[in-house]
Amino acid sequence: MSEVSEAMDARPGDRPGAPFDVERVRADFPILNETVQGARDKVRDFLNARDRKEIIFTSNVTEAINLVAKSWGRAFLEEGDEVIISEMEHHSNIVPWQMLRDEKGLTLKIASVSDDGVFLLDDFKQLLTERTKLVAITHVSNVLGTITPAEEIVRLAHDAGAKVLFDGAQAVVHMPVDVQALDCDFYGFTGHKLYGPSGIGVLYGKAELLDAMPPFLGGGDMIRSVTFEKTTYAPLPAKFEAGTPPIVQAIGLGAAIDYVSALGLANIAAHERDLLTYATQRLASVEGLRLIGTAPDKASVASFTMESAHPHDISTVIDRAGVAIRAGHHCAEPLMARLGLVDVLVDALETVREIFG
Repeated sequence: MSEVSEAMDARPGDRPGAPFDVERVRADFPILNETVQGARDKVRDFLNARDRKEIIFTSNVTEAINLVAKSWGRAFLEEGDEVIISEMEHHSNIVPWQMLRDEKGLTLKIASVSDDGVFLLDDFKQLLTERTKLVAITHVSNVLGTITPAEEIVRLAHDAGAKVLFDGAQAVVHMPVDVQALDCDFYGFTGHKLYGPSGIGVLYGKAELLDAMPPFLGGGDMIRSVTFEKTTYAPLPAKFEAGTPPIVQAIGLGAAIDYVSALGLANIAAHERDLLTYATQRLASVEGLRLIGTAPDKASVASFTMESAHPHDISTVIDRAGVAIRAGHHCAEPLMARLGLVDVLVDALETVREIFG
């Protein structure tokens, strides 16, 4: 008998040739005792979507936004149509619309924010025209913490005949989100911002819009039937989930939602407001420190610049003290330029060059 055969006979019993104990093996995989993977329903409840088929699993919010751009945008936008974003968007909510603009001949308009980071609603109103087809706006700025007036944005956009997409990556962890109350058309977020695993994101879309959109990716699972002559597509949500699903990531996201839901998003938001107030007061007392983003309605994000040192040197010192911090442009270079921080960075780099040669 070969060594391989002997090894196969020896597992999982205690002696060679022992009967194969299926139940013992099954015990190593607790998932086999579960009858339903409930992650999609947990996300539906978390966002208060109408139906589980309105929840599409993606790899992250970047893919969610690209899905809308490449599917809905290509199908329903025409040359001369307008898309509105804001000055404080993450690159994930800028680049897909620039690509679509260049492909389709769209007009990309930019909604303004004030020097202290307030979304200027009156200026936004002036951008809306009969050619405006989509408004794609962050719900909470990842740099400034500004909470945009989402309900008013939706109302004004819908009055103009436009659809609304929110980048909710920073919002879902800071406060409750109700997509039905917002009446937004699309909403995306990323799992790892919600203490879940990386590699999982969510696109919420109104069912009537998702039904009308062509698939974003082709392959397994998103089909009803395939012949060499024709493919018919699966119903929602499978139509937008080609390939092997992110099973482990979805389960992890469901567990993260259970966790924050048990804590209570309203409780988290209240605690963060107190923490932000305290942090703002303490940081304002640091000589040479300038707080960036002081809108009255903001989430617990504290961005700052500081004289006398490069941001990466500052972050290194703070990191060694055990505080998680991020330095750089935060994937929001246009906002940094709007706030005059690109020049500050370049000046600091010149100082580094002079010091270190």
